[in-house]
This record gives sequence, C-alpha cells and structure tokens, in this order.
Amino acid sequence: MSQKIIKFLAPKKYVDLKLDHPKPIKLNIPNWYKKLEHTIESRTVKGCIPFLDTLTTGYVLSMPGDMIIEHNFDNNKINQKDSFFKNSFEELATLGVQENLNVNLHQETHDINQLGGKEGGCPFVKKNMNLPFYKILNPWIIKTPPGYSCLFTSPLNNEDDRFSIISGIVDTDNYDSYINFPIIINGDKYPNLKTILKAGTPYAQVIPFKRDNWKMEIGFQKQDERWARLKMVRKFLHNYKELIWSKKSWK
Repeated sequence: MSQKIIKFLAPKKYVDLKLDHPKPIKLNIPNWYKKLEHTIESRTVKGCIPFLDTLTTGYVLSMPGDMIIEHNFDNNKINQKDSFFKNSFEELATLGVQENLNVNLHQETHDINQLGGKEGGCPFVKKNMNLPFYKILNPWIIKTPPGYSCLFTSPLNNEDDRFSIISGIVDTDNYDSYINFPIIINGDKYPNLKTILKAGTPYAQVIPFKRDNWKMEIGFQKQDERWARLKMVRKFLHNYKELIWSKKSWK
C-alpha cells in the first residue's frame, strides 16, 4: 500500500517554535482505554478493533495557546446572557507575529441565525445555550494529494466533555487557506461554564480520505455468505483482528 503525504504548513519561525505541531492521533489514546484488559473471562472494548481504529485513524490538532471561556453568564451591562472568550495570544494582535493564531482582539463567531436561530430546530443552537458559536483559529494550512479530502471532527470516542467542534469536510487538495473551527459548548452538561482550554488540548481529528462516487444497492444475502460467518466465531478472542482487519499506518 503506497504511503500518502498530508502536509501541515505554517511560517518557518512558527514551525521552529514546536508549540503545537499536529501529530498522529494514535499518540493521544486515552489512559482509561490503555488500562483495559481483554480476556476470555472479561471481554471489553479493548478487543473491538473498529473502536481502536477510531482512536488511531488520522491526526490531531491541539490548542496552540490557552483559551479562557465564560459561557452563559449574566451580563448586567446588556441585561442578558453572554459569553466571553479570551486567548493567551491576544497581546500579539498588533505585532503581526503569525496570522490565524487566535490573536484577534475581537473573537470570530458564527451567529446562531446561520443555523436557524432559536426556533430553527438545530440541536447545536440549544446545546450552545442560544449564544454565538466562537471559533478556534487553526494556524496550519493543510494539504493533501490530488483527489483526497479531509474530514474534521471532534476526537472520535475521546471528545472533551466541555466542548466539541462543528464537523466538516474540506477538499484539502484544492483549498489553500486556513480551516477554522466553530465550537459548541456542552450546555447539556455545563449550563454555565467557566474554564480554560489549556494549550495542547486536542480539539480536532483530521481524517484524510480519497474521494469516490458511490451508488447504493439493496440486495439479498447469499446462503454461502451466511455459512462463511462460521469462521468468525471459531475463537473467543481476536477473530476480527486476525481474519478481517487491515492494519493502517499513520505517521
């Protein structure tokens, strides 16, 4: 299998700082998963290779600097609920150190009306407590080979319980600019949130994939295919891993 190259590009001086380089997401496997044992006596998700693939497929983007969040608090100045986001890089805003590094004095946002507003029915709006969606500015331009796009989503099965990003797919072979990430505060768990997203906090999983055209078909399972399933139940452990799984490489 040929090895494809995904590039994360930024100015040399920023790259040399080595602050928040993207990395294979397999380096971010949660400790609770590592501690699990999978045995005949106690079978766990540790033996589910499709679950493992979600934790190891693609790359992870992490917060380049601290972000202070106060969400859904009473703002007496405007007599309504409000949110406040402040980045540790804000003092660099007038220095032109690095574009797209969350240094804007005024945070970039998406108004809730872009998702239909309070009455539109989008669950993101309600979860975000009907407040604007603030954006994490990503300092890396991401490039893939011709014919390849990227899925950007919160880390699969390892999402931060305070927030998530709004997922999206970008044709990164043709797109030559920054990709930024609106975030949804988890108002279901934290109706009033006051926290710091610390530098290095993972926020996005990047999964490159080849674009193809697809057509759906509905059909009948052949009798022989039902018998073929017998080989999948010959052992108590590791059937899928040994008989089906194709190991992937993410470097």
